[in-house]
Formats: sequence, structure tokens, C-alpha cells
Amino acid sequence: MAREVTLAQGRSGAEDMISQRQAFVLAYAGHLQQANEMARRAADLAQQTAHREKAALFETGTALWEGFFGNSAAARTSALAALKLSNDREVEYGVAFTLALSGNSTRSQALVSDLERRFPEDTSVRFSYLPAVRALLALNQGEPSRAVELLQVAAPYELGVQRSSIHGNFGALYPIYVRGEAFLAAHQGVEAAAEFQKILDHPGIVISDPVGALAHLQMGRAYAMAGDTAKSKAAYQDFLKLWKDADPNITILKDAKTEFGKLK
Repeated sequence: MAREVTLAQGRSGAEDMISQRQAFVLAYAGHLQQANEMARRAADLAQQTAHREKAALFETGTALWEGFFGNSAAARTSALAALKLSNDREVEYGVAFTLALSGNSTRSQALVSDLERRFPEDTSVRFSYLPAVRALLALNQGEPSRAVELLQVAAPYELGVQRSSIHGNFGALYPIYVRGEAFLAAHQGVEAAAEFQKILDHPGIVISDPVGALAHLQMGRAYAMAGDTAKSKAAYQDFLKLWKDADPNITILKDAKTEFGKLK
């Protein structure tokens, strides 16, 4: 990553994209403050060249990892800032996902409806974006079985590379991640572990999307629920090793340490 950043310095059209990729790499390892600073740099570079859509995508990435890490207020702030810059298809998807993740179901549902209206035949929208967000909304309503049902349509496509992954570095395997969350909510630990294992089995698709790191933690939770303490401890340790130098005040890291300490 450091080599690519050096090569991109001063190159118009490259420096902002590489800075955003670096931001994702930092977020993947839990270096949240540095990730946010690098993402801000990427967005500023994009705006300097009048690329509002790119700047919005970069802001969306920040919103997503804040949401995944449990920082709901910061996630909503970045999401709405992105939407002010652009209602690009991938931006709208990322914002809708973030808002659902951080508890703003009403606004998220409005964006889902807009995506469905504007892109009725788009493959990524129909078979990845909408199912993932709708499943999150079902989870917010306490309906994990409904969430799993909504994700069935995504299954034939979910190991593909979605457009958001190409343009915004986010969205890889999100339907799988949400299905895993749904099984956790339904107290089906074995089924949840199987979903998170799919993410760990495909690092070449995940690349530096934070779900790749969080899948270790979710595996730990799934195995603990299933009563397999040994596998649970191993998964927690994998996550904590990956985040050994992470910012200590991240909500999900503090939760992970507490949960790991309670394992017998």
C-alpha cells in the first residue's frame, strides 16, 4: 500500500483513488482516526478537480466503516454529507445501507424506494443493493427470518464483484455478511458461522473492505452461540490480533474484548 501511495503522489486522477484505497486499508486494521483523515484527503482531492461524485463515494466509505464499527452518530453524519454531494447509484446504496446499519430506517427505506424507481433493471441494484438493505431493515424490525428470506434473491450473485466494490471499494459480500447477522439475531450460531466463513474464504473479493476483518469477530460470536468455545476463542483471537494496534476507543473493539474475556 505504501508503495502504491508513493507512486500515485502528484498524479491527477490517481492520487485521490489511491488515498481512498489506503483509507480502507487503515480502516480494515482498526486505525479509524488515520482512515478518516486519509478519506478526507481523498475527498478533498476529488473536489479540487470538480469530481463531486467521487468525493461522495469517498465520504460514503467513511460512513460505512463508522457504521460497522458501532459509531452510529458519526456514520449518519458522513452518510448525509455524502448524499449532499451526489445521489449517484452507488452513493445512494452506501448511504441507505449505512442509515439502516445505524438505525435510521425511515430515511434508508426512502432511498431504497428511490433506487428501485430509478434503476429497476440494474443487476447490482436488484440482486445485491436492495436485498442487503431490505434485510438490514427487517433486522431493525426484529424479523431475522424475514431478513434471510429477503436475501435469497442475492444468493446466485453474492460471490460476484458488485459495481460499488469497483468504484467505491465497498459492498463486497454484504448480502452474506447481513445473512450472517440475521442468523445471529435468530440465535442460529452454526448457520451464522457458515456465512462468515464464506467471507473469510474469499479475501480476493473482500480486499480491504472492513467486513473482512469483522467476519473474524462475528465468527467468534457465532461459535460462542453454538457452544463451541474453542473455535470461538480462536476466532476472537484472530480478530484481536488483526486489530492489535487499532484505536482503543472503537465501540466494536471494546465489545469484542469484553466478550472474549467472558469466554470460559
